[in-house]
Amino acid sequence: MELNKAFDKYYEKNLMQGGSTCCPGCGGPLFWRMVLEVLGPKTIIYGGGPCAGCATRMIKLPTFGIHFSFVACGATGIAAALAAKGRDDITVISGGGDGATADIGFGKVSAAAERNENLLQICIDNEAYMNTGIQKSGLTPFGAWTTTTPLGKEAQKKDIPMILAAHRIPYVATVSVAYPRDLRAKIEKAKKIKGFKYIHNVMPCPTGWRFDPAKSIEVIRLGVQTWTWPLYEVDDGVLKLSYKPEQKPVDEYLKVQNRFRHLSEEQTMYIQRETDARRKMLLENDGGRIIL
Repeated sequence: MELNKAFDKYYEKNLMQGGSTCCPGCGGPLFWRMVLEVLGPKTIIYGGGPCAGCATRMIKLPTFGIHFSFVACGATGIAAALAAKGRDDITVISGGGDGATADIGFGKVSAAAERNENLLQICIDNEAYMNTGIQKSGLTPFGAWTTTTPLGKEAQKKDIPMILAAHRIPYVATVSVAYPRDLRAKIEKAKKIKGFKYIHNVMPCPTGWRFDPAKSIEVIRLGVQTWTWPLYEVDDGVLKLSYKPEQKPVDEYLKVQNRFRHLSEEQTMYIQRETDARRKMLLENDGGRIIL
């Protein structure tokens, strides 16, 4: 009993219970811990992402979910109820994974963004449907192995952050658990903004990406350093790069994940060219208004 009390006292501060229902090396628990350190106890979560969202089961806060495709709808209802009660001190999170944000649930997310609902939409991006068998999603990058693309995906990854920025919502940001100060700062900024806010987090998945679980942070950090996953925000239509590292070769990111081990040299060079073109576009527009 005394041990239980000690654990309760410790986890009361950071709003997380002990243990984890996630796979070893999953970035989910770390991500939610950092988010809740910023948002505090006056937070309600609807959804969370079916796979990395397993971490939400550890959260000692109100969490709801009917079906992952309805995350924005459910969160909209909660936000409306709070508004009717005058409770603008509570943050409503709508959390979704690849399907709920980019594919089957995107229509609901887009509609909530169009209405500028007062909620924080978070995407837990595993770059595939991990909890149902590692199938391809709209967020799976070009060339990646999945169980439904055994020779590698042939299409590009959907650029959901920019698509939602085009909805003219107040705030969009990309984050990474490998850069906690940047992540916390963006969550803090989103918390203070009224209206629809969008945070996109690529979540390292050792099971689906096929790498050593002990290397999760190292792998996702390489994603940022190679500009495969750039960190930026679109604040009221203005693009701001959060971090502009000296670019490492994309191959350094690809070769540590066995989901890319089948790639030819030509395919790797294609990914490098696409990454370079996007980096150039971001740098040229850094500090400028990209959404009119």
